[in-house]
Order: sequence, then structure tokens, then C-alpha cells
Amino acid sequence: MPTSDDMFPYSLSVFFPAYNDAGSLPELVGETFRVLERHVAEFEVIVVNDGSRDNTGEVLEQLQMQHGERLRVVQHQKNRGYGGALRSGFGAATKEYVFYTDGDAQYDVGELPLLLEAARHGATWVNGYKRERSDPWHRVLLGAVYREFARALFGLRLRDVDCDFRLIQRSAMDGLTLRSNSGTICVELVWGLERKGLRALEMGVTHRARQHGRSEFFRLASLWKTLRELGRLLSLRLRGAANSPRA
Repeated sequence: MPTSDDMFPYSLSVFFPAYNDAGSLPELVGETFRVLERHVAEFEVIVVNDGSRDNTGEVLEQLQMQHGERLRVVQHQKNRGYGGALRSGFGAATKEYVFYTDGDAQYDVGELPLLLEAARHGATWVNGYKRERSDPWHRVLLGAVYREFARALFGLRLRDVDCDFRLIQRSAMDGLTLRSNSGTICVELVWGLERKGLRALEMGVTHRARQHGRSEFFRLASLWKTLRELGRLLSLRLRGAANSPRA
């Protein structure tokens, strides 16, 4: 049994955005509770069901029967996109730190204690980066192009902006307004935190091959939406630079 000295000294909200993730959620949620029970004294687990078309809703009902009030479900009647799911997750979180990763379980929630240990020693924001991406070659290539393009456009320091394995002190997000409905929300979030002078402590994490479902990000409609929202963010950045006082 872990002692009080071994436990994370802050309260923690964990949430998962989920869209058609019925196949991965039972194992993901079960492993999450096992990890948290060993490492965190006060926590909550939240799943945002973003208008899934499979039986994700039924699976979550079963998981709530198993875990009781410790598992909260936020239901979107219609799909709001990845950004909409993340905004709901952050809005529902009530604890001192917030951790999220995707409901498809491509990241190993068993590595969460690595991030918790960094926060224990004072890190406000801990962000994973994929040591190796376990996806088909074309997704690896497109992902690398998108990542470097976004970093260049917004001057981001974070090496892997689309690694959704993040632990953030909730108060660090005070004053940030997230508007993106697509995967662009990751750029918006990182850009906002870095503009506040915060820099992530980065840690290599495992990325696993998808076992269930399919990625929505690499569909043509999703890519077009992402590009449009990147353009909107870039416009905001340029207007901000134009309105800044000259030295």
C-alpha cells in the first residue's frame, strides 16, 4: 500500500474526450482508476462523450455502474469536434491539476505517474512528446508536417504540440479563452500558455497503435476545418502583434 508520502500532494481531474471509443474505454478507464488509486488521494475521472455514433453511451453507463460517482460522464447530444470535447472537459474539471489524454487509448495512462512526479517537484505544466509514433507512414508524415507548420506559424517552443498527454495546473489556465472546435485547440492551448510565460516540462511517452475505431483528424473535412481554424488563430496573432506597443 502506498503511504501518504508517496501520493500526489494535489487533487487531480482526469478527463478523456471520446468519440466512437466504445472498444477502448473499458480498459482505459479501468487502468486509470488503478493508477489513480495508487498515486492520488483526491481525484475525479470524467469522460466527454462527444456525440458518439457507436455504443460508447451504453459502455459508459456500464462503467458508471461499476465505478459509481467516481466516474462522471459529460454527454454531447451532437458531435462538437475535438476542440468542443476538450473545452467541455476543462470546464467540468474541478481539481487543482488537470490531466487529459484521448479516449482511443493510443497513449499509455500507466505513464501518468511520470508526469505527476514532475508536478510534485514544482512543474506547472508537463507535456508528453511521442518517442515514436505508432501510426501508418502517411499519418506520421502528415503529423510531422502539421506539427512543424504550427510551431513555425505561432513560434511555439513545445516540440510536439499534438501530443495529447498533458498535465496542467488548472489555475495556469485562468484568463485563457479557448474557442477552437477542431484539433486546432491544441495549438490554441499551447500558444496561450506560452504567451503567459509558461514553458512545459517535456517528457517522452509511449504512443501505441490504434486497436479500435479510426482517427477523425485525417479525414478531408477535418483537415479543412483545422486549416480554417489555424487561419483564424493566425489572424488573432497578427492583430495582437500589430496592436502591441512599439519599442
